[in-house]
Amino acid sequence: MSLVLKNVSKTFVDKKVVDNISLKLEKPGVFGLLGTNGAGKTTTIRMILGIIKKGSGEITWNGKAVERKHVNFGYLPEERGVYPKVKIQDQLMYFASLKGMDKTEALQSIEKWAKKLKVEEYLQMPAEKLSKGNQQKIQFMTAVIHNPELIVLDEPFSGLDPVNTEILKNIIIELVAEGKYIIMSAHQMATIEEFCTDILILNKGKTVLQGNLKEIKETYPANRVEIDTNKDIKSYIKKFDLKIENEKDNQYVIKISEEEKARELLSELVNNKIEISKFEIKKPTLNDIFIEKVGE
Repeated sequence: MSLVLKNVSKTFVDKKVVDNISLKLEKPGVFGLLGTNGAGKTTTIRMILGIIKKGSGEITWNGKAVERKHVNFGYLPEERGVYPKVKIQDQLMYFASLKGMDKTEALQSIEKWAKKLKVEEYLQMPAEKLSKGNQQKIQFMTAVIHNPELIVLDEPFSGLDPVNTEILKNIIIELVAEGKYIIMSAHQMATIEEFCTDILILNKGKTVLQGNLKEIKETYPANRVEIDTNKDIKSYIKKFDLKIENEKDNQYVIKISEEEKARELLSELVNNKIEISKFEIKKPTLNDIFIEKVGE
């Protein structure tokens, strides 16, 4: 299976919101689709899923032009869509029926996903009685209840506390292991780094960066060093004319322009018998790269 976009564009009235983008998903995993608000991410997603028609270019899934009947997809949109007055189980049965599931199959899937997401106790409640985080988990269920091949997750962790975030992360890992193709759009760059091998960054509808995330980061020089010590080392840092980006309990994040400066600082600390529990020279984060590309 594969998803291929080739020179895809979309114009609304006289504004080109997606401008000649191309991408490929040729194996299971998580692909990161990134950009600022209004960059064209949601329009791209809706064209991929056949919700709206492309303006020009090609979009194929398994070699066939994208139409709703050709793509078995699950979609978690950024705009949430649970019905506040309707019982959760009734909503889930309704969404399952829209995907062609019979009653027995739907009930089995609801039971499985409710257990995984720890929401069994809420199934007979109206959605308005649930917290924002639990409503988010119900919305996620509607995206996966029918066992889709392609899953699009737009801000999947919005509203989740750390415990529920971890539950959903583990489920995404399981879905990849099952061979699912996942497109993830999120503003939490650390989350994208955790899951995505390949990324595409959009700015004003155009691709500004694309490719394997590890390979992209390798093209950038190291820009910071993290040091954990047993005492205050600010005087040593000042000696080498380095800037402290963050400091807490003798844990330092220090900006560097070249790795050699960091190694000289390490040598100085060792020579002065300062105990070091961590010393790590680090490449830019995806957040750094994203800001560089679209920060203006």
